[in-house]
Amino acid sequence: MIAFVTNLTLAILMANLLADNSLTSVLVFMVVAFFITWPFRNSFGPSDYHGKIQRVLGLIGFFLYDLLVSSFRVAYDVVTPPLLSRPKFLVVPLDARSDAEIMLTANLISLTPGSLSVDISADRRYLLVHTMFAGQSADAACQELKDGMERRVIEALR
Repeated sequence: MIAFVTNLTLAILMANLLADNSLTSVLVFMVVAFFITWPFRNSFGPSDYHGKIQRVLGLIGFFLYDLLVSSFRVAYDVVTPPLLSRPKFLVVPLDARSDAEIMLTANLISLTPGSLSVDISADRRYLLVHTMFAGQSADAACQELKDGMERRVIEALR
């Protein structure tokens, strides 16, 4: 909490010094202040502020990369004559337990082209996902979703 307050204070001070107090400027200065306070992250006490932000940025980066790769993969499959897709329904066991973790995992999977979260089991332990490119092994496709999207969502939210 001390690291966040320090970060926010530095951002507001920078915005005031440059006489630009818009919300956009404060948010940009929050990013700048984050990198300024990075070398001193251990002096704020037992805080995981910088680690949490790093994990959230990692999730965003992973999602954007996955979005780009899957978009090109789907577009290539649509444009070329031999269809490469091997659609399957996958039953993915969930390690995510909270509503936020399950919701974010399912939504990020659905936002990625070529995959769609269809349903969640009544006991909230399994997610039914339809994917275009499951390949020969449904287990490998399940493991790819678990090791990719779900793991990063859990790391970012816990």
